[in-house]
Amino acid sequence: MNLTVGLDVGGTKISGTLVGADGRVRASAWRLTPASGTEDILAAAADVVAELRSALHPPDHLTGIGVACAGFIDRDGARVLFAPNLPWRDEPLKQRLEGVVGLPVVVENDANAAAWGEFTHGSAATSRDMVLITVGTGVGGGVIADGRLLRGAHGIAAELGHLRVVPEGLRCGCGNRGCWEQYASGTALVREARDLVSSGSPLARELMEACEGKPKRLTGPDVTRLAVAGDPASIELIADLGRWLGEGAASIAAVLDPDVVVLGGGVSAAGNLLLDPARAAFRRHLTGRGYRPEASWELAALGNDAGMIGAAALARDGTAR
Repeated sequence: MNLTVGLDVGGTKISGTLVGADGRVRASAWRLTPASGTEDILAAAADVVAELRSALHPPDHLTGIGVACAGFIDRDGARVLFAPNLPWRDEPLKQRLEGVVGLPVVVENDANAAAWGEFTHGSAATSRDMVLITVGTGVGGGVIADGRLLRGAHGIAAELGHLRVVPEGLRCGCGNRGCWEQYASGTALVREARDLVSSGSPLARELMEACEGKPKRLTGPDVTRLAVAGDPASIELIADLGRWLGEGAASIAAVLDPDVVVLGGGVSAAGNLLLDPARAAFRRHLTGRGYRPEASWELAALGNDAGMIGAAALARDGTAR
């Protein structure tokens, strides 16, 4: 059986999975990401690969490694142009990691890799045109168009969280104002929840209890948990987030016309509390609504493994660059 490794290289942790052609994870390993520089990061990644290799049994054969990392990856999948949480600037990661592990390496943006994972082995496995929206600290995304991963001319397409949805709106970490992730992310959810607690509104009673009256202690998982448990204020906050997601996705659909929108990331744990208002807002703002097919909305199926499974699939099968 031919197996590939999917690595997720983050600012705090390097995670790896051994993945079969069916998308099933055979083994997992991880290391803390060294803070001491590129050489030590490569060595830690090689350690993860070595541990996964030790789980192999004949006639299994390791054929390649896919690396998913947050940042801009060049069109050829060879260099990390910029990684916000790692010391990589125009880093020839493919060449350097191949030199360490002695196997072919494919490098991909983490959201693109997650989209490919959901497309090949997850919620969009029957689709040819899909959009993945990941809702966590920010808003990430990946696009599959006619069965191909959309990378753009320079390899940095599908930065969906930085669509400008509110002219002169909130300042974003990218330097612009009014980006979608300032209104539709887990960070936005926490900001609104903390503001509600700080206002002293009686509607925020359960939120206030969750953070013991200290708004800065409130987290996104707190809000999601309370919403699932039935807290009206938390349900309203999640619904507001869903409306922002649906409105933004309608603009994306005007350009890409997907047949499925897959929603992932930590906030997706709210399930239909998030999906239902997102679907309703999407339908309300869809161009030509009522006279065109409408994309379905699905929750991501692969969870935190999506990027690694997608990277492993890219290492095995590839997709034309």
